[in-house]
Parts: sequence; C-alpha cells; structure tokens
Amino acid sequence: MTDDGSGSRSFVRRLLEHPAGRWSLATILLLVLVGIVGPHLMRYGPNDVLGMAELHNLPPSWQHPFGTDQISRDLLSRVVTGARISLGISALAVALSITVGTAYGLVSGYAGGWVDATMMRILDGFLSIPRVLFLIALWTLWTPASVWGVALLVGATGWFGVSRLVRAEILTLRQATFIESARALGASPLRMMWRHLLPNVMTPVIVFATLSVGNVILIESGLSYLGAGTRPPTASWGAIFNGAMSAAPNAWWILLFPGLAIIITVLAFNVLGDALRDVLDPRHLHASHTPQIAQAATSASLDKNG
Repeated sequence: MTDDGSGSRSFVRRLLEHPAGRWSLATILLLVLVGIVGPHLMRYGPNDVLGMAELHNLPPSWQHPFGTDQISRDLLSRVVTGARISLGISALAVALSITVGTAYGLVSGYAGGWVDATMMRILDGFLSIPRVLFLIALWTLWTPASVWGVALLVGATGWFGVSRLVRAEILTLRQATFIESARALGASPLRMMWRHLLPNVMTPVIVFATLSVGNVILIESGLSYLGAGTRPPTASWGAIFNGAMSAAPNAWWILLFPGLAIIITVLAFNVLGDALRDVLDPRHLHASHTPQIAQAATSASLDKNG
C-alpha cells in the first residue's frame, strides 16, 4: 500500500466496477440518506396519533402512501424513522463487536501457548450459548433499556466469530517472512501487533463487518418481535413489525413495508459483503507483499534504534 492513496483509489475503482458491489453500495447509501434526512421531510411525526376513530388501519393512499397502523400513525413516517434507528443500532453494535473481537483474536493469536489456550476455552464457553437466548437473559437483567442499550447488548454478544477469524489469520501470519524480519530486528510486541499484524487482518474483518450489519438488523427485528428489543413507541423496523401482528389479517400493509425495508437492507449488505470479498481477494494484494517486508524491516529497525 502506498502513501499517496493509490491503493485506496484502486480499491474504490474495483468496487464500483463490480456490478453487485455498485448496486449494493448505492442502495446502502440511499438507505443511510433516508435515515438521516427522511425524518425531517415527513409531514407527520412517527408517533403522531392522527385520529383513532376514523384514520386507523387505512390502506395506502396519496395522503398516506404506506397507509396507517392500528392506532392511526402514519406508516411511511415510522418506516423512514425506523431506517435511522435500525441502521444506527446495527452500526454501533457492529463497531463494538468488531473492535472487541479483533483485539481479542489479535492478542490470543500473537501470545500463543497457555494464554491462547485459556482465551479460546473462554470463547468456546460463550459460543456454547445460543446468542438469542444469551441476549434475552441479558435483557431481563437490564430493563428498561434504551435504543443504545439494545445496540450495546447486541454488540457485546457479537464478537465471538470475528475473534476466531482474526486468531486464525494471526496464527498464519506469525510465520510470514516480514513478521520474522521485524521480530529479528527487535520490534516490540505492541508494535508487531499494531503496525504489522493488524493491517494484514483487516481484509477479512471488513468483509465480516459488512455481513454482520444485515445479521444485526435481523437479530434486532427478531428480539423486537419477541418483545425483548426496542420498546414501543420506538419506530424501529422490528418494533413496527411486532406491533403489526395483531392487525395483520386486515391490514397487510403494516407488515409489508417494514418487512420489505428489512429484506432490502439485509440483502444489500450481504451482497456488498460478497462484492468486498471479491474485490479484496488476496490475489489482488499479492504484489504488495514484498513492499510490506521492506517496510516492516525498516520500521522495526527504527523502533529498535529509537
């Protein structure tokens, strides 16, 4: 990777040239824009009760393009506001889980020996508990929780997989030539992990993070459906879906529009993850291995002498 940003430009160009990557990235940017700007453009607030007697369970119309729900709230406003809430929960949860999981796997893989064995047995214990049951158990201990509390709970239980992925990559990289060169020149363990190992595991971590966003949206929706996620009247997609179940037989639109939003978002992030896997394939990075060796040796020498 060069300092002039040519590697980043090459990555963006390959991603935009990838048909699925281009489509999914455009869809995600549109969803983010809707979540940021959309609530300010709505005629009605997401929790405004417009008229229980005459305006509840109205089908889609010019006045209410997505219809109204069982207590006469405008469904378009709630779905648009739900984009901000659901995407915000997913972003925070994934950022937390990726940070914790990467650090855990990095330390475990680099330390090796009994430290690695102990950390992996602890991880196996967490993995033996189904995540949804784990979340419900934590939820009962922390009630009521805010929207950000939901994000923290989901993020705190989502780092197990990425830690194993990072550890496996570190175990492979420990035998690489540029790592041996840096170690021979006296690089400190912290510098080895931060400067030489961490940058080389970011490719699978980025792909994992992208795929995790769709998974978190599904988990949040499922928890809300079970009554253990965001609480009414919060307009997350999962909460809207949960509240629509009682009116579903006679008001199909209350299930349709939040359901479509969830499906489109999850599909877009999963397709983007697959596109990133193609774009960041190691074959594209093969030419950068030799400069990495030289860079590692130089920086390790400076670290030793400085």
